[in-house]
Parts: sequence; C-alpha cells; structure tokens
Amino acid sequence: MGFTMGLNFLLLLAMVATNILSLYHLSTTVQSPKPPPPVAIPIPDHLIRQLNDIRAAINHLTRHSPSTSSTGTPAVPRDLLLHSQIGPIASSCHHHPDLLHRYMNYTPFSACPYDPDLQETLILNGCHPLPRRRCFSKTPSKPTSSLPLNPFPTALPDFSEIWNRYSCKSFACLLQNNPTGFDLNAQRSSLLKYASELDLPVNRFMQLAKSANSVIRLGIDIGGGTGTFAALMKIFYNVTMLTTTMNVNAPYNEAVAARGLVPLHVPLQQRLPVSDGTMDLVRCGRAVNRWIPLPVMEFMLYDVDRVLRGGGYLWVDRFFSKAVDLEKVYEPLMGKLGYKRVKWAVANKTDPSGLKNGEVYLTAVLQKPVSR
Repeated sequence: MGFTMGLNFLLLLAMVATNILSLYHLSTTVQSPKPPPPVAIPIPDHLIRQLNDIRAAINHLTRHSPSTSSTGTPAVPRDLLLHSQIGPIASSCHHHPDLLHRYMNYTPFSACPYDPDLQETLILNGCHPLPRRRCFSKTPSKPTSSLPLNPFPTALPDFSEIWNRYSCKSFACLLQNNPTGFDLNAQRSSLLKYASELDLPVNRFMQLAKSANSVIRLGIDIGGGTGTFAALMKIFYNVTMLTTTMNVNAPYNEAVAARGLVPLHVPLQQRLPVSDGTMDLVRCGRAVNRWIPLPVMEFMLYDVDRVLRGGGYLWVDRFFSKAVDLEKVYEPLMGKLGYKRVKWAVANKTDPSGLKNGEVYLTAVLQKPVSR
C-alpha cells in the first residue's frame, strides 16, 4: 500500500514537471523575435585600423559637414571606403578627417575638383600618399610637343602650368618676385662656382667621386626647388636625379617637369619612395635646415642611409643652424651614421638673420661605408 502511494506521488510530480517544461518551451517558441537594431553605414574593420579609429574622427566631422545618413551616422564618401579595400591610407590622415572627406567627395568618372591647395595641405600634414581618385585631373591645354628639350630654356613655358591658385600668372612674374627660386641661370652659376670653402662645384664633386673609384648614376635631390642641380647632372654627366619638391606658393613640381626632369611631390617627413641601397648620391639642398624638427631630421638621415648603396654619398649643401646647435646637436647626429668625412666646411652666416641668431653654414660630403 505504501509503495503504491509513493509511486503514484512520483508519477504525479513527473507529470507536473513535464507540463511546466512544456509551457515554458511553448512560451519561448511563440514569442516574436525582436527586430534587429538599425544598421549604420558599414565601415570596414581594416579601414578603422588603417586610420587609427577613423570612426571617432569621422564623428568629429559631422560637426563640420551636413552630409549625414538618416541614422545620424556620417556619410563616408563611397570612394574613400572603396579605396580602403584596395590600398592603404596614411595613418596621419585620421587627424584631418574633414580635409580627407573633402578630397574624396567627388563624382567618379567625371572631372576632378580643382583642389591643389587642399592636396598640398593634406600632404604637408603627413597624409601622404593621398588616396587615388577615379576622376580626370585638369591639365594644361597645349600639347607636350611644344615643351623644351633643353633643361635650361630661355624661359620656362607658361602653358605648362595652371595658374588659377597663384598670385603670379607667369614664370616671368615668379622670376621677378622670387629670383632665388626661379632664376635658373643664377642657380646654375652658384652650383658651378667656387668662391669659398662652403662651395662645392658639381665638377669638383664628380672628381672626388672619380678619385674614390665611385660611380655616380642615380640620385635624389631633397628639397631641390626647380630642379637645377638635377639639370646640371643630366646635361654634363648623364646622371639621373629625382627632385623632391613641394608647391609652396609656386609651381615647383611643374617647373621641374617642364625642364624634362622628374619631380617627386614628397614632403620632408615622408619616406623616400625608392628601394633600399639603390642610390649613388643624395643631396640635401637649402630646404633642409634648422627649422626642420629634430625627430624629422633624424628619421630623414636614416632614410637617406637606407636608400644609399654602400660607398654612396650624402651631400649636405649649405645647411644652416645656430653655431652651438651644429656643435652639440647636428654634428653628433650626422656622426651617428658612421660615414667618412670627404668634406666638412663651416662658415658664419653673414646675413642679418645669421648675425642676429649666431648662425653658421655647413657644407659636407659624407661617404657611406661599403659594408656594415
């Protein structure tokens, strides 16, 4: 009797538990699924990585741009997203998302916006190389057959440049207002003359290289302006020089190209766009001076070392700084490279700024060891 009652009690308990589980299961299966949250414009993870959390920077952009989606998420230019899937975007671009969006906000397969000032600003702020665009850039209307073959023409052709952005509308105007930058004959003379220990004529440098059994075929002129050094090396010695230059207040890149030379639109803080150990010569012109931040200078010198072959030359032409800084900062910095001193000449900078600040010039030729 007791056994039967216990069994019945267990059966009743099992039936109740089963019903409770059935009701719970039924309640979970008949409930309607919650609608998914609204999906914002997708931004690929790799784009976020490349731009160092570009989403946060883009949110900042919405305060400057009226272009937003219905969900309040900023409308990222479609070609910026597309380009991020096929090529890297410089990490410094994320510091200037508003400028980057302006640059990439265009109609594909049509004329590009004429925005050279915007491009220059992005490049100078480290957003380099710029993303590619699928549009047609504006070019001068005259055919290239009318360009000069001589790198020292009587005058640079005005038709080789679009002058809209400049106050000067001709190279003659630039020559008058900026003779240091655009007097090609004066630049040529300064590179061929010897008036003091600071001067190193091109022919004298080539003699130094020849006496050391060094062959000079390829090189880079950093901050080379209108490309006069490259022109001399081409016509006299058949040496191919690349000229890095920026269009700061004047069309320096176009001037270099109009002379049949190769301009590189590259800022000083940018890695030189050539492979390791391929250059025979790197020359630093007067654009390289004490106004460059020291970390930029240090990285630049080691990038020069990267591109120079063993036995190649670093030519520092009239670098200026305060005398005390040359002794305590720049000379030790260059000394870290471990290069042989072929030439090292220092003299006072005698213009008003030099006298006021106690500045000096340095002209140096340093030779990289053949092997480390």
